[in-house]
Amino acid sequence: MLIKKAEYVISSPTVDVCPKPDRPEYAFIGRSNVGKSSLINMLCNNQKLAKTSISPGKTQNINHFAIESGKQKGPVDKWYLVDLPGYGYAKIAQTTRKAWTKMIEDYLRKRQNLLNVFVLIDSRHSPQKIDLEFVNELGTWQVPFTILFTKADKEKPGVVQRHVKEFFDEMLKTWQFLPQGLITSAATKQGREEILKLIADKNEAIKEEQAKSR
Repeated sequence: MLIKKAEYVISSPTVDVCPKPDRPEYAFIGRSNVGKSSLINMLCNNQKLAKTSISPGKTQNINHFAIESGKQKGPVDKWYLVDLPGYGYAKIAQTTRKAWTKMIEDYLRKRQNLLNVFVLIDSRHSPQKIDLEFVNELGTWQVPFTILFTKADKEKPGVVQRHVKEFFDEMLKTWQFLPQGLITSAATKQGREEILKLIADKNEAIKEEQAKSR
């Protein structure tokens, strides 16, 4: 997949004021400072698209980016990429944290054009309770998701692989089937083609389904 155009659209405080759900949508979420904005910028080949910060909690709304993609020549696919606030950031007021939690849950459960959620998990660490709790919530809500293990360039490959295995081993305690997982790095662009192919395949499946229903 070739990203032909990527531009910021709007930051929405609630799902009700998000853009019209007229195209496929893919959301990115993870713990604060997991490297979400950097990964989004890497995918779109635009280091200024999503705002990055060393301070956790930078993203506070539902941020929509309009993407146009396709092959070198041929039709263009139009879809939304969504940057969601990080979960689990404790250094904010409890009322704000509750508002963020409600906003994220409402979006994930109500947004009808949401095809997949990419859950970002820091590959440098062993399984974290908050990440496991979040993916379990997605399972309860029946929201399709893919796990992206980030910052692989900052740790030895063997350690990354061990942490990935440990995370899925923890999931197997309560899950019968595991979601897809990809190892990524915003610095080296590891995982970029796999993520874009997954999105392209889902976009194509939607187009085929719509053609059949006509």
